[in-house]
Amino acid sequence: MTTEKESIVLSAEQTLSTLDRLATRLVRTITRPEKRVIVGIRRGGAVVAQLLCERLNRLLGIEMPLGFLDISFYRDDLNTVGPNPVVAPTDLEMDIDDKRIVLVDDVLFTGRTIRAGLNALFDYGRPELVDLLVLVDRGCRQLPIQPNFAGLVMEADRHETVKLIQSPEGWKVVLKQVKQMS
Repeated sequence: MTTEKESIVLSAEQTLSTLDRLATRLVRTITRPEKRVIVGIRRGGAVVAQLLCERLNRLLGIEMPLGFLDISFYRDDLNTVGPNPVVAPTDLEMDIDDKRIVLVDDVLFTGRTIRAGLNALFDYGRPELVDLLVLVDRGCRQLPIQPNFAGLVMEADRHETVKLIQSPEGWKVVLKQVKQMS
């Protein structure tokens, strides 16, 4: 028997505030906006990328290119997700050759999603640079991948999950603890 305990890591208001801070930090590094492209990893990273892009557009006064990657077939654990993985479309209509990509995900855990995202991204072109931006870095890495920008850095055990979820108030980040009962 298992029980779940859920706690809020970032409320909807705190999530938006964190995105504002990330956008402000990122803007300081943008010297040539025409070279920057925001790419969100489906699903949670796409949400974060969309919200981030809205803030960047406001801060820079331009329309930043925004794309989305589906990494389903690039995962090294595809055989563990079942016979019918949920596949969403990749939307990278812009040329990414020689661009400075901001690869966006919601939660950085083992690093395997980011590795798959990089593999997928390079099938569409050869960027000049790839920065990694995550809303939450929860630790427990299995691959040597670190974000350039992280909204929140926290420690979470392997048996805990950290997720971006939609609530009536907006997008929030929750921590779920699963305990085995004997």
